[in-house]
Amino acid sequence: MLRTEDIQINMGPQHPATHGVLRLELKIDGEEIVEATPYIGYLHRGIEKIAENRTYTQIIPLTDRLDYTVSMINNWVYALAVEKLAGIVVPERAEYIRVIMAELNRIVSHLITTGVNGMDAGAFTIWFYCIRDRELLWDLFEMVCGARLTHNYIRFGGVSYDLPDGFKEKTVELCEYLKDKVDEYENLLLNNYIFQKRNKGIGILSEEDAVAHGVTGPALRASGVNWDLRKHAPYSIYDRFDFEVPLGEAGDNWDRAKVRLDEIRQSIRIIRQALNSMPGGEFRTPGVPRILKPELGEAYSRIEGPRGEYGVYLVSDGSAKPLRWKFRSAGFSNISVLPLILKGLKIPDAALVIGALDPCFGEVDR
Repeated sequence: MLRTEDIQINMGPQHPATHGVLRLELKIDGEEIVEATPYIGYLHRGIEKIAENRTYTQIIPLTDRLDYTVSMINNWVYALAVEKLAGIVVPERAEYIRVIMAELNRIVSHLITTGVNGMDAGAFTIWFYCIRDRELLWDLFEMVCGARLTHNYIRFGGVSYDLPDGFKEKTVELCEYLKDKVDEYENLLLNNYIFQKRNKGIGILSEEDAVAHGVTGPALRASGVNWDLRKHAPYSIYDRFDFEVPLGEAGDNWDRAKVRLDEIRQSIRIIRQALNSMPGGEFRTPGVPRILKPELGEAYSRIEGPRGEYGVYLVSDGSAKPLRWKFRSAGFSNISVLPLILKGLKIPDAALVIGALDPCFGEVDR
């Protein structure tokens, strides 16, 4: 009789299909994955330790380099922890600006992921479309802070600059443009027969397993778990906005892609409401010192990022530098389910599953 035996191979860390420096140790039987073990740490930069040797203000640019696709959101979650620690109250206008920036940044991230999910299945056109529209969003960020990727925009007590003239009009125009484009992406990608065959029923993650592994964000909601910090543990002024939490049913790759496109629609909805109701006034709390020395204590803040829950834990010893600085990475927990959901799939499916979980190794490895 023909007898086969399992072989062990490495996929990554220097492999474009692993979406960053992820190493998968695969035990395979032919093309079938029998066992998958993820290894991380190939991009370790020691940002948390570096932060403990910087003043609180000097740390803000470091947060840009974590999940570099959503610098605004990283800035914000860190600022929330410092504001909680130092008792800083943020002006109303600044809260609205932060929400607008965060939702624009969420759209940027989801556009990148949608394009990448298409490329993983061999559909290159959607990638070019998504990158084209990402540039339009980056034009808005450049208007506000002068940067297109690492924004360094949010400050303790608000933001570094007020919104410039013409920003509201351009944002309203872009929201109208994107609303139609999301429908186009859905028809082009999600309704594509090949994309459906490659992703439907692939990488299924149950509600129970998602919760047990600490999965958050679209990967959690695609499994049908109704949990979004903006809605269920609201921070800032999110409780003032009317929006829905998109959910999936099967918890597979296709559902994860669908949830992200639906979240773009909801982000557009939030941005419009924020622009229409934004008050005047200060864009930053006056009198916050550059060299901040919070009193002894600790604080934890969390925020709903495009990959799930980002968190910052801070411990102050009363000096100008934090005694402890810890970042809660959404991607770290999300990729922990890979051994579970890759088992029984084919080798080409692994790239699709990793892309659908959407890790960013800047924040996974830190």
